[in-house]
Amino acid sequence: MERKESMDDIVIVSAVRTPFGQYGGVMRDIPSIDLAVIVMKEVIRRAGVKPEEVDEINYGSVILAELALETDVPARQASLIAGFPPENISLTMDKACCSSMTALRMCVRAIKLQEAQISMAVGSENMSRTPHLVTGMRWGTRLGPGTMIDCLFELGYTRKGFNPVAKDAGEVAIEHGVTRAMQDAWAVRSQELCAKAYREEKFKEEMIPVTIPQKKGNPIVILMDESPRETSIEALAKLKTVYGSPTVTAGNAPPLSSGSSAVLIMTRKIAAEKGLKPLATIISSVPAATDPRGIATIPAYSIQKALKVAGITIDDISLIEINEAFAAMPLVSTKILAGGNDKKWKELQDKTNVNGGAIAIGHPVGATAGRLIMTLAHELRRRGGGYGVASICGGLAQGEAVILKV
Repeated sequence: MERKESMDDIVIVSAVRTPFGQYGGVMRDIPSIDLAVIVMKEVIRRAGVKPEEVDEINYGSVILAELALETDVPARQASLIAGFPPENISLTMDKACCSSMTALRMCVRAIKLQEAQISMAVGSENMSRTPHLVTGMRWGTRLGPGTMIDCLFELGYTRKGFNPVAKDAGEVAIEHGVTRAMQDAWAVRSQELCAKAYREEKFKEEMIPVTIPQKKGNPIVILMDESPRETSIEALAKLKTVYGSPTVTAGNAPPLSSGSSAVLIMTRKIAAEKGLKPLATIISSVPAATDPRGIATIPAYSIQKALKVAGITIDDISLIEINEAFAAMPLVSTKILAGGNDKKWKELQDKTNVNGGAIAIGHPVGATAGRLIMTLAHELRRRGGGYGVASICGGLAQGEAVILKV
């Protein structure tokens, strides 16, 4: 389907992320706010946009215990530290792993409502820095030890009666005919495609290095994602499943990570006035949700909703990014999108995460959605353009999807 350009189109003019650090790695002590400052400065520098020209910043982050170390409101703190004026409007939001894609949708909404002309979506997370919480210490305990809570364990869902997301994803995958072996094979594919993308320097244009000063000696400079590794079907098959899941293991799930992302948007008219060439046009940006157990299916439903809003079909889509919260997500969701047609399912898989995904790259939960968007935009450009869709699931089966055109 051909779509005519309009000066009112909302376009991405700049997008950048840090390398994604591994759990307990060299980035483990950097506050997520400081990681965000890095990309917030860089995304406007690349576009030649001044801080005072950015009307609104929407900021996604998920691990609230880590944010609490700086008393929350990271959007406001980061924007001021990064040099944005005090009049800048900012908002912190938590929609689980969807957060930075939700932030982008809020930016799009602000521009459409003429509340902003230039807007920035940010996502940042440092899962390594998540503290343990001790309950009862505010008012004291008369006898016995305090209770310590690890916020990362099962991500806290079981404390309110929900299943661990790994359990839900694995059970729903089996119900859709997606086996453990298929998920392990997808994980190997992710690692191999990521390694190939690195050899071809595909991530170079979306990344800014992170420099970590040392008390002694030269600073450490992080130039690439820390989590990609070599593996095999045989090695993954030996791993035990986690959190009561029938299929999910540490090998077909992403690592806990640290990192940040930022995406800068404006109308095509303003981009032209500034002499900026858009990276991509945002065709539609939608939220979705389903039964909390259906987390592996929500990327498909989000994509279907985004396609309907855009007035196109899955056959018009050249590339797909579905976050590898677990390997179950892209496999189950592409099967749903294929409508039970095995040939089409294979075709959709071949279009999905062509440079690997979070299983290899890492998954700093608040930042990943922004990474999906920029990875998709750059790959569409390398392939000569077309439509692409990025989708991500969030805890308890929330979803977001964005359709881009290059």
